[in-house]
Amino acid sequence: MVAASPGPGFSTTIEALRLREWLLGPGQATLVMDQFSADDFHMVVDDRADVHVSSKDGRFYLGWFPLGRPGTDGEGWKIAVTGTAKVRGYQMSFDTETPADIVAATVARVLETSQQG
Repeated sequence: MVAASPGPGFSTTIEALRLREWLLGPGQATLVMDQFSADDFHMVVDDRADVHVSSKDGRFYLGWFPLGRPGTDGEGWKIAVTGTAKVRGYQMSFDTETPADIVAATVARVLETSQQG
């Protein structure tokens, strides 16, 4: 069914206006953590049960803060890649309620772009 516009504007279908279901809630952090091998990464769980992962060369860092990273407003995940002398690095954060599926996809893409030198 098409909903016609009475004048200038747009028309759309009823189906296009239906609500979507969105992935919500933090999900399972293992979707993220299972991407790291002991051969290439160090993993530490601290006294707050926060998890810190770093590459053996020290240029990649991932922090998971289930209760929020201290000193931030609900930061649950922190990803950082250190740059070089010629190219700046980058970092990104996700809050505690960001679905682990989303963080896992981001981490997978970051790991796919890394190369051994």
